[in-house]
Amino acid sequence: MSTEHKQSLSAVTLAAIGVAYGDIGTSPLYTLRECFSGNYGFDVRPGVVFGFLSLIFWLLILVVSLKYLTFVMRADNAGEGGILTLMLLAGRNTSARTTSTLVMMGLIGASFFYGEVVITPAISVMSAIEGLRISSPSLDHYIVPCSIVVLTLLFSIQKHGTGSVAKLFAPVMLIWFLTLGLLGLRSIIANPEVLAAFHPKWAIAFFTEHRMVSFFALGSLVLAVTGVEALYADMGHFGKFSIRLAWFILVLPSLVLNYFGQGALLLKNPDAIKNPFFLLAPDWAMTPLLILATLATVIASQAVISGVFSLTRQAVRLGYLPPMRIVNTSEMESGQIYIPVINWILYISVVLVIIGFKHSSNLASAYGIAVTGTMVITSVLFCTVTLKNWHWNRFFVATVLLALLFIDIPLFLANALKLFSGGWLPLTLGLLMFIIMTTWKSEHFRLLRRMHEHGNSLKAMITSLENSPPIKVPGTAVYMSRAVNVIPFALLRNLKHNKVLHERVLLLTLRTEDVPYIHNVQRVTIKQLSSTFWQVRASYGFKETPNVEKIFHLCGLEGLPFQMIETSFFMSYESLILTKRPWYLFFRGKLFIVLRRNSLRVSDQFEIPPNRVIELGTQIEI
Repeated sequence: MSTEHKQSLSAVTLAAIGVAYGDIGTSPLYTLRECFSGNYGFDVRPGVVFGFLSLIFWLLILVVSLKYLTFVMRADNAGEGGILTLMLLAGRNTSARTTSTLVMMGLIGASFFYGEVVITPAISVMSAIEGLRISSPSLDHYIVPCSIVVLTLLFSIQKHGTGSVAKLFAPVMLIWFLTLGLLGLRSIIANPEVLAAFHPKWAIAFFTEHRMVSFFALGSLVLAVTGVEALYADMGHFGKFSIRLAWFILVLPSLVLNYFGQGALLLKNPDAIKNPFFLLAPDWAMTPLLILATLATVIASQAVISGVFSLTRQAVRLGYLPPMRIVNTSEMESGQIYIPVINWILYISVVLVIIGFKHSSNLASAYGIAVTGTMVITSVLFCTVTLKNWHWNRFFVATVLLALLFIDIPLFLANALKLFSGGWLPLTLGLLMFIIMTTWKSEHFRLLRRMHEHGNSLKAMITSLENSPPIKVPGTAVYMSRAVNVIPFALLRNLKHNKVLHERVLLLTLRTEDVPYIHNVQRVTIKQLSSTFWQVRASYGFKETPNVEKIFHLCGLEGLPFQMIETSFFMSYESLILTKRPWYLFFRGKLFIVLRRNSLRVSDQFEIPPNRVIELGTQIEI
């Protein structure tokens, strides 16, 4: 292996530590504390401490190391991961009915992510700042305002891009994980008997002794693996090998040392349960640890925010969310984007959550239900990929699925019990996003069907226009066509009302493929339909943003040059009128009209110069 490759691998691995592991890396701040303060009635005694530590360790091994890093990350789409990517892969070789079911599952998983992402920044930052209670109890009433100030600053800098700030992420998180390990190791050396908890007998004994109450406790134990979906979603940025290397070399040992260090502290001093993480540190290190924890939780929040932006762009490109303004904050890195409307909706939601719940323990009561729901869906989609795409043995796939669900379903059911103690919040937000995504997809399809039901043939119309042309005017007219071989609505309106035709007519169709990126060599396909009409199809991946000027440049390279000053873009703008419907479809139609009214115009979406756009309006009943 060359020195240059080693350096690049080291850099990418360090970057993965700084971004991909931000969420799961800050879980020690609150996980063990919540296991004892989750209203389960557990006393801080050796058998219970060993039981919780054993369960946390084996969850990290089975869920993170085995399920996600070993199995799920094998399912990539040209290197990209994430729940929507897995949905696309699972639906490739299945029947139409099965594909519809898998799409619904994928959308539910994506909706769950939106629901949980509101809680992640709030619980992480609040847990760090609650260290003030240990160092200065009199500052307790400043925790909520300080949390809001920190998150306000974080959301405010999003529009400037996180490239420069991201350079600090990796070193800070490296120091964070090393600190986790050292604090835990210091405590373990003082009480080495805690290492007995590695044996799975303690986890088994915990369930046999406490029975039903131990099942409820899974609702807090799952906090140790929240953020595991981020590892799969960030695969495209850092690669499988770097993410796995970072986990096994640094992240996993640091987390295990810290959890076991907290356990050793509790064996020595049961009263430390009020905040075992911060009480691991000596008095002189309390303030530096508080600052480091705050920085780490800000980084964890940034990773989640970036994940929301990435998921939203993917959903927009796949047609599950309305077009919205997406700003590329880096000319070099396509993954660095900013979506204003999502940023500020998320910010307002996070602030309201902090004000409403007031304490990280209250947020912990709401956390986990959507995460574990996504874990269940991921298991089903992954096993579908192994069966349909990779053609694994059916018996082996069934065995793997049962093994995965044996862990996922109890975790989900235990967290479902949080429904009335705050779990309703992520579920409500997730349900709202699911309704929005399914409404946009189905109603947009209904609109396109209504627009193209005139039944006219594109080929017949072109033949007619060439044989009996209307008045021709100089220049090029571009009509955005949503499907190949379909007459653009704006072309029909222009011929009907203006009765003119440009010397050159371009029918432009933009397609989103189910791969993340398309090479420029495969980007544009040009077909001449007649002496006047040309058909151009431009393909994009679901992580790319179309740009008309770049399409024109590629067309010029293919022998079809354009001058923007001589080109007019004809767009159709439809005023929608609802027909008589059942009440539930009526409200869905109303929602679609609101979403469409506030969505990004086609000219802005594809960066078309505004002074070259002509809109032709009409009314359509849907």
